[in-house]
Amino acid sequence: MVGAVLVVVLLLVLGGCGCVVWAERGGPGWVRGVARVTLGAGRVVRWAYRNRNRRPVSGNSGSTGGDS
Repeated sequence: MVGAVLVVVLLLVLGGCGCVVWAERGGPGWVRGVARVTLGAGRVVRWAYRNRNRRPVSGNSGSTGGDS
């Protein structure tokens, strides 16, 4: 089941990349819309990845309990 989901996600990514290339060459309106969505999703993923890596790394979680 997980493999099928990954295949679907891969196909969506490849289709989105194809639409970006096609839109750059002057494709129809729906292709330009899909390309905008694809580029926007890429920006969101990059932003989330950068913010995830900017969190401070420390061994202390901030709790005062001694259960560690």
